[in-house]
Amino acid sequence: MINFTEILKSNPNGVFATQDGNKVKTRVFQYLFADGNKVYFCTNSEKSVYKQLKANPNVSFCTYPQDFAPVLSLNGKVIFVEDIELKKRALDENPPIKGIYQTPDNPIFKIFYIDIEEVETFSFTEGPKTYTI
Repeated sequence: MINFTEILKSNPNGVFATQDGNKVKTRVFQYLFADGNKVYFCTNSEKSVYKQLKANPNVSFCTYPQDFAPVLSLNGKVIFVEDIELKKRALDENPPIKGIYQTPDNPIFKIFYIDIEEVETFSFTEGPKTYTI
């Protein structure tokens, strides 16, 4: 299995794909942290992405280093959590996010993880690989 956490730490910004009805919607997102097969993100409950995730939790997050070795895609289902300690961690480790939400008990501050089912990688030297979790 590839160590996807190290790739995420080095490349926290990526493209997050959701379903919006029968259309796919992508946007830039920032990875926060990981715990095993759980990769954490956050959003605002007033944004359309929150509504999309609640309606259809199947997502994909893709990131890559400058040399594209490897491109990393994490696929799975989103699970929202109301764990105040995880929210504190997200704010403490990400000052720009703390600037937006201020406190972990902010009612619009939502934290979630992708429960990873599949990891896909691609590099020009090794080609595509798929790892099922």
